[in-house]
Formats: sequence, structure tokens, C-alpha cells
Amino acid sequence: MWSSLGSGDPQKSTILFTLLLFFVSCSARRTYLFPTIEHKSPKQPLQTSRPYNLAHRGSNGEFPEETAAAYLRSIKEGADFIETDILSSKDGVLICYHDVILDVTTDIAEHKEFADRKRTYDVQGFTITGFFTIDFTWKELQTLRAKQRFSFRDQQYNGKFPIITFEEYISIALNASRVVGIYPEIKDPIFINKHVKWPNGKKFEDVFLDTLKKHDYRGSYLSKSWLKQPCFIQSFAPTSLVYIQNKTDLPKIFLIGDTAWRTEDTNQTYWEVTSDSYFEYIKKYVVGIGPWKDTVVPSVNNYLQPPTNLVVRAHAYSLMVHPYTFRNENQYLHFDFHQDPYTEFDFWINKMGIDGLFTDFTGSLHNFQQWTSPLSPGMIKNHD
Repeated sequence: MWSSLGSGDPQKSTILFTLLLFFVSCSARRTYLFPTIEHKSPKQPLQTSRPYNLAHRGSNGEFPEETAAAYLRSIKEGADFIETDILSSKDGVLICYHDVILDVTTDIAEHKEFADRKRTYDVQGFTITGFFTIDFTWKELQTLRAKQRFSFRDQQYNGKFPIITFEEYISIALNASRVVGIYPEIKDPIFINKHVKWPNGKKFEDVFLDTLKKHDYRGSYLSKSWLKQPCFIQSFAPTSLVYIQNKTDLPKIFLIGDTAWRTEDTNQTYWEVTSDSYFEYIKKYVVGIGPWKDTVVPSVNNYLQPPTNLVVRAHAYSLMVHPYTFRNENQYLHFDFHQDPYTEFDFWINKMGIDGLFTDFTGSLHNFQQWTSPLSPGMIKNHD
């Protein structure tokens, strides 16, 4: 749905997209301020009439996660927002990367020059050994290449795309031919603040916000400023969300793990942070929650159980609900959905009434929504 690539001649569209991916993989220093891409003026606005299509780490069902290629593909396929996890290098450069270690989704094992960098740290109460992002400078991280997390997904792009910075990710969204939102996560803030130091006593959260402010991301949810450059800030750490409340009016989302999970900063249980009393408290700081979907609707032996009242209760406190993660592969689909992701989308959107979906396959969700609730100019709302 990226109009300069996705309309007109399909063959031309494919050629142009391939050329962009070639540029991404081959350029020595990436800026993603793509020349020769002409944008319509004004840009097509963000749709707000149906649940948001949230590209989970980009279209990572097709490309290695959190790479420029994954984000470009998800924009082309119709994502409303591109989602990312923000971590830091040793020298304080903010990067788009999910794991605190590089072992799973990069080719670090092939870099013998880094063999002595393996370390062991405590992260959220777990002892983890591996190659940590915080032990590599940005210059060193640029020598690595991404690979697909899951062996059952397409491996042909392994080794082709580099790690990107927070700013490079932002430039991908800003240079899209339509309005595309960003959805960055303040990832593992306790761990990052412990091991990475910035000048003038700044914290990870401060540097994160400085980056957004530099690119003029501002405005409360659905305000004119926000609709121009939409952004949700997300985190599993409630103290980070409280800390930034008075530093930005951008909308915030509190992420919630499974029933065995505890918050990394306040050590609260799932049951505590999903209670009515906690919703009453946290609604002063966030506009929504992002729960793991199997806590919203539990399953036993891969069959759905009766839904909890989490969505209804969150909505009663004026909190949006953006569950994660929707994946097309059979091993992620409950038997009730008959191996059909469209049936799953229908259940969550039309029966559970959620407000957005984090998906690895943005194209599938976009196609489903266009089939069941196609957009028209009159359906796109603008709010002051």
C-alpha cells in the first residue's frame, strides 16, 4: 500500500522494491533518505477507522526482523505503524534490536575477531551468557548482518542486511509516501541504564525522547501534531512510562507479559498490573495496554478457553488494547481457527473488539481488513 511502489504496474512495483532492497543491503553507510522517491502532497493520512495494523519488528515473517528491508516491506504491504525495540550500543548509540544478546539474529558467531566478547549478565532476574549489544560500539555493530530468527521462515536474506539505528528507522517512516506511524519500545531500561552511561547524567529514557523530539514527534493521541507524525511509546517497565510522562505528551502503551511474568522494575505480578486498581492508576500515564494474546484468551492443548474480561475492563478505563503477536504459521494458530489466520483476525477484531494487532505478517492483516472493512475517504477521521 506504499503508493509510490504499490500502485500501477505490478511488475514495475516489484522492480522498484527490489532496487530499494539492493540499496539498503549494499550501502556502506545508510541514511534511508531515499532519493528519487516522489511523494504525493499531501500524504495520504493515517487511517483511524479500524484497528491498527502494527508491523511487529517490520514484516519479519518475510525478512530478518528489525531490518530496513522488513520495515520497507511492511510499509509496502499496508502497515499503519512500524514497531521496533530500542537498545543501545556500548557507546550510547540507540539501535533497533530485540534481544540484549546478538547470538540469535545476527552472524556474530562468524566474526572470530569478537570471540572474546562473550559475557554473562543478569537480565530481569535471568542469568544470560552471550554477545551483548552493550559490549560493542556502533562501529563494530555495523559489521554484523541480520539473520532470520525462525528456521521455518525464509532464510534467503540471511547475511544481507545490517542493524539499523533508531534514527534510520525513523527516517524510513518519515520518507514513506503516506503517513506511517512508529511504535518504538523502551527495551530493558533497567539493564541498559546500569551498563550504558550518557553525558550530563542523562538516562536511556532521556536519550530515547531526545531522538523523537529531534524529529518533531509530539502531540497527544489523535491531535493534529500526532496525526502528522503518529507515534506510540511502549514499554514493559511502568517506571519508565511514569518517568517520561511529564517529558512528552506522546501516547504511551504499557506492555504486559504472560501470567508468570513480573515487571522488570517494580517486580509486580501479571495479576497485580491487570487489576482494576492498577488500571485506575496507570491510566494517568498511558492510553493503552499491549498484552500477550494468550493471556487475554487462554488456551489448553491448543484449544481456546473462555475469554477473560481483560479487554472489557481495559476499555472501561478508556485504555486501548493492542495484543501481540499474530503469526500466520500453523504452530501459532489455535485449532479453533482451522489453520486460517483470517479466522483468527476475525475473532480478535470482531468478537474481542481490540484496537490494534501486532503481527509478523502485515500483508495478511491488511488484505483481511481491506476485504472486510475497506477504507474510503469518509472513513478516515481527523481529530483536534
